[in-house]
Amino acid sequence: MNAQTTTDDERQALYRKIGWRLIPLLIIVYISAFIDRSNIAVAKLRFMGDIGLTEAAYGLGGGLFYLGYCLFEVPSNLLLAKIGAKRTIMRIMILWSLCSAAFALITQPWHFFGLRFLLGAAEAGLFPGVLFFLSQWAPASRRARFTALFMSAMALSGVLTGPISGAIMASTDGIGGLHAWQWLFLLEGLPGVALAIIVFFCLTDAPSQAKWLSDSEKAAVKADLDAEAAAKTKTASANWTAVFRDKRFYALAFMAMALIGTINGITLWVPTVIKQSGVKGILHVSLLSSVPYICAVIVQQIIARRSDRRQERTLHAAVPALIAAAGWFLLPQLKDSVPLALGCLCLIAGATFGATGPFWTMPASLLSGVASATGIALVTTAGGIAAFVSPIIVGWAADRTGSLDAGLYFYGGLAGAAAVLLIALTHTNRPGEPSKTTTAL
Repeated sequence: MNAQTTTDDERQALYRKIGWRLIPLLIIVYISAFIDRSNIAVAKLRFMGDIGLTEAAYGLGGGLFYLGYCLFEVPSNLLLAKIGAKRTIMRIMILWSLCSAAFALITQPWHFFGLRFLLGAAEAGLFPGVLFFLSQWAPASRRARFTALFMSAMALSGVLTGPISGAIMASTDGIGGLHAWQWLFLLEGLPGVALAIIVFFCLTDAPSQAKWLSDSEKAAVKADLDAEAAAKTKTASANWTAVFRDKRFYALAFMAMALIGTINGITLWVPTVIKQSGVKGILHVSLLSSVPYICAVIVQQIIARRSDRRQERTLHAAVPALIAAAGWFLLPQLKDSVPLALGCLCLIAGATFGATGPFWTMPASLLSGVASATGIALVTTAGGIAAFVSPIIVGWAADRTGSLDAGLYFYGGLAGAAAVLLIALTHTNRPGEPSKTTTAL
């Protein structure tokens, strides 16, 4: 393979090879992370009474994860740029696994609050770090599929969390004098330490270090990335402060708020919605909770492939977000029927996760060098702020009204407004092609 003369089929084969080498491990890493942050939705069905939590307090704890995440996200991503992905990911995984297992020890609400904050601080930088890592392996024109495959871990973890957590909760209560929810945190948290060691030995920081790529394959990847960098230098700035002078940054940040905020809403409240629709038994609730995530996995890949094929990002992110908004607005009317509520949750999850692949290619295509890592972290930090605030609002409203309806409308409004703003401010720009009339981030 010659970097200058490779055909498109050879390029596709090369990036398929890279994807098969990197993405499965990254998916496993993120499944582990997402299970450890989201298993409280199942544990909630039992531990709220044991430690004296209200819905508002649960919402506060759900959001505190993202407060810790936001505060440590940019420093973590800057460290990644200096020491590499595998060391950063290993450090993150060990810390979050220990924090997750420590939830088995909580006896008071403030224990719950403190560990949720520490869990977020431990995991800070993982998601934007992986996005930055992928930007070192594939140009933006080929990255939506990589990103969507990686982000399918969110939906896949939802598929797995329900049945696995439900089975643990249904079979371990009283063993060793522990509650079932305590076993849940121990059995789902501690394996991450072993996985962290595997990551360190199996992950490669950059194509130039990959022994499994030939010299010509390394040259081909370098040529693609260099061409993308050269195209960006005409408009893109390596100075990360330039992001604040570009209106597109605010559209991206608001869309990140909507996506991360509503995905957090799906994670925290789906079991509760299903239980309130009339489903009895924690195992049945847990099993049905996985159905929306199955739909999400399928839709996510379909939209990402179409986005790569059309080389269009904005509409492929915004239109699904609008569909998700419609689902959130419909859910309060349908939530008393198990089939209709479940169908509406499938619509919301499929559309929300479907928007993620195209959207998360956009920030990395607008920055260069270290500024790329910082810019991605700034956008995801904005999303983390929404994920911190939104469950507090939803939990407070649920306690005040006795219903989740106000919170469901809130998520719908957030998704709809962000989609409109994204279309208004970025629709003229193709992915990887900075605007010809504005300064790129």
